Amino acid sequence: MDLGDDLSTRVDALMDGLVADLERLTAIPSVAFPGFPPEPVREAHDLLVDLLRGAGVERVERLDLPDTAPVVVAEVPPPPGAPTVLLYGHYDVQPPGDEALWLSPPFEPTPVEGGLRARGIADDKANIIVHLGVLRAFAGRPPVGLKIVLEGQEEYGSAFDDYPPTDPDRFACDAMVIADMGNLRPGSPTLTTGLRGAAEVFVEVRTLAEPRHSGEFGGAAPDALLALLKALATLHDVHGDVAVAGLRREEWTGTTYTEEEFRSLAGVQEGMPLIGSGGLGERLWSGPAITVIGIDAPSVDQAASAVVPYARAKLNLRFHPEQDPREARDILVTHLESLRPFGIPLTVTPGDTGPGYEPATDGPAYRAARTALREGWGSEPAFVASGGSIPLVNGLAKAVPGAEVLLFGAQDGMCNLHAPNERVLFSELRSAVIAEAAFLREYAKTYGDSATHADSAGARHE
Repeated sequence: MDLGDDLSTRVDALMDGLVADLERLTAIPSVAFPGFPPEPVREAHDLLVDLLRGAGVERVERLDLPDTAPVVVAEVPPPPGAPTVLLYGHYDVQPPGDEALWLSPPFEPTPVEGGLRARGIADDKANIIVHLGVLRAFAGRPPVGLKIVLEGQEEYGSAFDDYPPTDPDRFACDAMVIADMGNLRPGSPTLTTGLRGAAEVFVEVRTLAEPRHSGEFGGAAPDALLALLKALATLHDVHGDVAVAGLRREEWTGTTYTEEEFRSLAGVQEGMPLIGSGGLGERLWSGPAITVIGIDAPSVDQAASAVVPYARAKLNLRFHPEQDPREARDILVTHLESLRPFGIPLTVTPGDTGPGYEPATDGPAYRAARTALREGWGSEPAFVASGGSIPLVNGLAKAVPGAEVLLFGAQDGMCNLHAPNERVLFSELRSAVIAEAAFLREYAKTYGDSATHADSAGARHE
């Protein structure tokens, strides 16, 4: 079915049903973190299976992996000669956090101006509803083949992150739409073309057998907390830029936030400067960031007048999308191990790593996507990156190395994902459905270059 000029009209007719299904899905507290009940996660899984079948998808399977919420894997065969597109989303959500900070119960979808508020409604349940809307727009018969992958433990992480390369045929396709992203700002169509990598490093200092009176011993006894703070202070220069040599940083040439937007999004207090130098895109996406995300030390309220014998910090490193994750982590580890604050050695322990990702953007899928996003939102798409990471993207890219990877969706930069009062706008939901449907239509039209077929390793077409 080729909807042509009828696409927006068709989507408009579907919106009431899509919003109702979004409310049903979002009312399920599908948090897949330890300590939360597993029944809601399974309930969300079962609802999605029913919705997919109701949208005309005949082949819907359940993939079970150890200690992992079930993965929905569905398939629509391609018409003869057509490409296959993989559509991804996740149905688990972040925990709600402090519910006192919410303006309404986090799992009661509540109207806001132009949309709905609830935990997980933007990240990532609205994007799953986008896939459902596309299926309905084409009455279950899209102009391309589809492989639909909806996982249930993305926020916490699971064995599924590394699974695709072990079963490449299941994920074989020509292009992927990773719908776990969205627009820089509402109404501004955005393609995410880079994901920073992440790593953790732990650093600790032990200097005394136990605390000692600061009046009698302070000034000569080695202070573990002071040594740790001196070491941490070497990680940034006077401007706040990362000062660890070897971590890759490049100029960002795409679109980025204005400083005013970023201040609002980050909740920067009035009069407080931003740290670092250069453009925001460099600081957030194409350069490194080191954040001290935790310190073990005596609390102020319970502090004794004593020299501290032990202190520890946990560091979160974000690095350039194309830098090797182990290389980036080890550069930070080596920097810390080389330090001897006041002559005191540090114990540095490398933690987990997650690779970044930077897709090629010059293929037929990207050309079709640019046309489609213009149709969905009515303006030229912007190109941004993300400081966050989606580990599964790398697994999928390894499983199907020839497939083009597109990241866009119904979220926007102001939607409060992972924060209290998360919301999605109906206008973004509508435009994302139109854009994704238009992408499938345009990609089916433009696909046909024999060289592209040859390069699309593992692609499924007839």
